[in-house]
Amino acid sequence: MGMLKRAAVLVSLLLFCNALLDLTGPSEMEGVWKGSAVLPCSYVPGEGFVQHTLTWSVVHDQSSGTVFRRDASGDHVLLSEYRDRVEVPKNLPGNVSLHILKLEISDRGTYTCHVTWTASNNSLIAKEISTKVEVVKVPATKPTIRAGALGLTVPAGARTSLTCVARGSPPISYRWFRAVPGGTALPLSSQAELTWDSLRPSDAGTYYCEAENRVGAGAVQRSDAVELVVRGSPVTQPPTPGTSRHTGPPLTSEGSEAPRVLGDLPTATLSARNDVIPERPPAATDSPSQSDVGTSETDSPTTDLLITVVNSEKGVGYTEKNYTTQSLQKTHLSLYMVILIAVLCGAVVFLVIFTIVCIRKPKEAVTQ
Repeated sequence: MGMLKRAAVLVSLLLFCNALLDLTGPSEMEGVWKGSAVLPCSYVPGEGFVQHTLTWSVVHDQSSGTVFRRDASGDHVLLSEYRDRVEVPKNLPGNVSLHILKLEISDRGTYTCHVTWTASNNSLIAKEISTKVEVVKVPATKPTIRAGALGLTVPAGARTSLTCVARGSPPISYRWFRAVPGGTALPLSSQAELTWDSLRPSDAGTYYCEAENRVGAGAVQRSDAVELVVRGSPVTQPPTPGTSRHTGPPLTSEGSEAPRVLGDLPTATLSARNDVIPERPPAATDSPSQSDVGTSETDSPTTDLLITVVNSEKGVGYTEKNYTTQSLQKTHLSLYMVILIAVLCGAVVFLVIFTIVCIRKPKEAVTQ
């Protein structure tokens, strides 16, 4: 009786393990020529069972061989025509599907996924599953237009794009057109994506794309047209609050106006010359006119002033525009000078009269 119970437990464990480690995958599938394909093969990992080896083999019409093998030494691609075109996921326990890139017509055949596991008692369990693969050439389908993140109504000045998407055997070529009412459509681009870096109101209009590949007769497939709407005008940068446009005299490096008269100068170096400048320099636009002085050139002697503006903080001319203002300014003799001359003249006259009187008195005394 005890032997029968043991046998029943062992059989149930074997059945449970077989059900747990069953491989799943389709029996038939199609792959697109020049495209990529995934041949599914998977199982549910069980506690106490470790994957030992994995192999993918293929049987073609006239040949066969092992495409891929994974064991303790690593991954190996054994058929040269599949090198750099096949791989199996590494970090997905239970997923041993075969990925094939750039399918060729010669890749069609029956592929077998074979997996072995090591049990806790060091026994081996093996399972396999086969999938028949057909490689077909698929003409390009009718393309669809995918708008950018902003959709089909976009503000002026924004960046947006339209993408033409079609399915079929690669390579697929695309062309973009802009519809012209009552005329021939305007060709725009031969790329899948039509991009605007900065939309203008004139970019609004009706657009469509075409797609084709080399399968069959190479029929051209046209998408439905879409309407691109551009609203508003380009956004301009508003002026910073508290600022205004300066239209007056030139500004200093600190932002204040350059001084125009002597009294406004922060620091000035004045050098006077007694030599007469024969002609007024054309650049001296800030000097006062003769009417401001109030007299003609012949009224009184003049003094030439050379004015050099110096930055009081840096000791040099303004950083934005160093310049020297030259001007001729006519000045009158000061009132005190006139008084002094009058006093001197009076003193001289008095001295002359006093001398004459003193000389005459002795002569009159002698005659008497």
